[in-house]
Amino acid sequence: MEQHAQALMGGMWQQRLPNWRDLAAVILVLALLVALGTAARQMASPWVDQAHTISLSPGALPLYALRTTVRMLIALVASLLFSVIYATIAAKSARAEMVLIPLLDVLQSVPILGYLSFTVVFFIRLFPRSALGPECAAIFAIFTSQAWNMAFSFYQSLRTVPRDLQEASSALRFSSWQRFWRLEAPFAMPGLIWNMMMSMSGGWFFVVAAEAISVGDVSYTLPGVGSYVARAITQQSLTAIGWAILAMTVTIALYDQLLFRPMVVWAEKFRVEQTALAVVPWSPVLELFRHARLLQSLGAGLRAGVDSIMRARFSPSRPAWSWRPRLPRSVVDGLWYAAILCALGYSAASLVRFAGPTLNRADLASVLSAGGLTLLRVTVLIVLATLIWVPVGVAVGLRPKLVQTVQPVAQFLAAFPANLVFPVVVVLILRLHLNARIWLSPLMILGTQWYILFNVIAGASAFPGDLREAAGCFRIRGIRWWREVMLPGIFPYYVTGAITASGGAWNASIVAEAVSWGQIKLSAGGLGAYIAQMTDAGDYPRIALGIAVMSVLVIAMNRLLWRPLYRLSERRTRLD
Repeated sequence: MEQHAQALMGGMWQQRLPNWRDLAAVILVLALLVALGTAARQMASPWVDQAHTISLSPGALPLYALRTTVRMLIALVASLLFSVIYATIAAKSARAEMVLIPLLDVLQSVPILGYLSFTVVFFIRLFPRSALGPECAAIFAIFTSQAWNMAFSFYQSLRTVPRDLQEASSALRFSSWQRFWRLEAPFAMPGLIWNMMMSMSGGWFFVVAAEAISVGDVSYTLPGVGSYVARAITQQSLTAIGWAILAMTVTIALYDQLLFRPMVVWAEKFRVEQTALAVVPWSPVLELFRHARLLQSLGAGLRAGVDSIMRARFSPSRPAWSWRPRLPRSVVDGLWYAAILCALGYSAASLVRFAGPTLNRADLASVLSAGGLTLLRVTVLIVLATLIWVPVGVAVGLRPKLVQTVQPVAQFLAAFPANLVFPVVVVLILRLHLNARIWLSPLMILGTQWYILFNVIAGASAFPGDLREAAGCFRIRGIRWWREVMLPGIFPYYVTGAITASGGAWNASIVAEAVSWGQIKLSAGGLGAYIAQMTDAGDYPRIALGIAVMSVLVIAMNRLLWRPLYRLSERRTRLD
C-alpha cells in the first residue's frame, strides 16, 4: 500500500515537471515579446521623416513586416474593445440603438482617407516631434478599416441569442453581468473571432494609405510593408512588388498559425449547433500550450481569477439618496427624438458653415454625379460577386475537407492589397487601349468579395444533413433544389456577407477609382476618385462634401435594401 502511494506521488510529481513543450512555449513567448518590444521602442522614438529612406532591399522587409503587423494588432485590440462596448450598448438599449446603429452605418461609409484628412493633424499636435503622432494616425486609420465589421457581428450575435438559452439564464437567476459573460459573449465568440480574421485581412487592403500618409501639404511616411509598396509603385519596381507579396504571405501565415488558428479552435467549444462538426479543427500552437506543464501551473491562478470575476454577481443598485424622475414613456421618447433631431440639425449646420462659403451648385452636381457612378459600380459588382461566389461557397461548404484547404487561401486573397495589382492593371489598360472607367472597377470588389464567399461557406457547412437527405429522398434537384432547399438555408449568412462586402466596396473605391504606376495616373471617375483627388489637394470643404454624399448613399442603400433583407433573414431564422 505504501509503495502504491509512493508510486502515485511520484507520477503526480513527474506530471508537474517541465517538459520539452514548456521549453518550446517559453521560447515562442519570449520571441514574441522581444519582437513586440523592438517595434514598440521604435514607435516611441523621436520623429524622423523616412519618405526618402524607405529601402527596397529584401533585407529590410522583415522589420517592415514586424512594424506593420504590430500596428494592425494594436488596431485590432482597440477594435475589439470598441466592438464589445459599442455593440453591447446598442443591443441592450432600444433608445441607444436608434442612434448607434445608424451612426455605425455612417462610420462604416466614411472612407479611410476621410478619417486621415481630419485626424492626422490632431495626432501630430498631440505628440509633437515624436513618432507616436504619425504612428497613432496610422493605427487609427487601420482601426477604421477593422472596427465596424466586428461591431456589426457582435451586435447581431447579441440580438440573435436563442430564446431557450435566454430562458435558461433567467431560470438560473443570472445577473446582467453573469448573463453577458456566461451566455451572450460565449455565444457571440465564434462569429466575433471569424470577423476579427476578416478585419485583420481588411486592414492589409488599406495599409498603403495608412503608412504613406499624404493630405495636402502634410506628408508622413512610416516604415512598413505599406510604405515599401508605395515606394515600389513610385519607382515602378516589379521586383520589389514581388518581394512585398512574399513578405506579406509569410506574415499572414505566421499570425494565422500563432494567433487566429488557436483562437478559432478554442472558440469551437462555444458554438451552438444541432449538427456535429464533420472535421474537428486542430491547432499545433494551441496543443503546445495545452500540454506545457509549467505554463499550465502558472496560468491556473490567472484563469481562476478571471473566472471568478466573470461569475461574480454584480447587481449595481441605485443609492438611497438618488432621485429618478418618473415620466411617461411617450414623454421620454419624445425628448429623446428631439435631442437626436437637434444633434442632426447642429451637425448639418456646422457642415454648411464649414463648406458652404467655398462650394457652389456645380460642386454639388459634380459630387452627386460621381456618387451615382460609384453606386452603379458597387451594385453591379455585388451582383456579379453573388453570381460567382454563392455557387462556389455552397460547393465548398458541403465538402468539409475542402473547407480546410480553401479557407487559408481565401484569407490570403482577402488580405491582398489592391495596390499590388496596380502595375498589371495599368499596363494592360494602356497596352490594350481599354476604358479605365470600366476596367478599374473590378479593383473595388477585389478585397471585399471574400466576405460573401466566407459567409456562404459557413452557411453551407452548418446546413443540416437531415434536410439534405430529405431533399435527396424526394428527388429535389436542379433549380428547384437551389430555390427551395439551399438558398433559404444560407440566406441569413449571405445577407451578412453582402452587407459587409457592399460597405467594403464603397471604401475600396478610394484606392480603386484612382490608381498610379510611377508617373502614370489613371482615373475611373466616381466618388472615390473625387475624394482621393481632393485629399491630395488638401481641399477640406470638398473632402467633407464627398464624404457626406458617400455617407448618405451608403446609409440609404443599407436602409432601403440590406437592412430589410437582414430583418427578413432574422424572421426566417426564428421561424425555423
